[in-house]
Amino acid sequence: MEHNQHPQPGSDRDQQIWLMAKRRVGFKNHLAVYLVVNALLWGIWLFTSKDNKMWPLYTTLGWGVGLAMHFASVYIFPKEDSVEREYEKLMRNKK
Repeated sequence: MEHNQHPQPGSDRDQQIWLMAKRRVGFKNHLAVYLVVNALLWGIWLFTSKDNKMWPLYTTLGWGVGLAMHFASVYIFPKEDSVEREYEKLMRNKK
């Protein structure tokens, strides 16, 4: 099996679990990059800055907002739940 291919799902539920796992891994990779890059930026500021302007704060906060939204979309409001709710709503209205 290749790295980017998912296993052959036995059901739609298997497919949903695969997609959920893929999104969670994507978030964890995003978090790791965020932590490494921001640590480097803060280190550069700490060792080279002669003034009190904390310029890495802008990157940390701005990117942090995006990271928080990514977290929410993966763990708090996953698409699968939204799709299921909408499907159930449409089925109720159809009757």
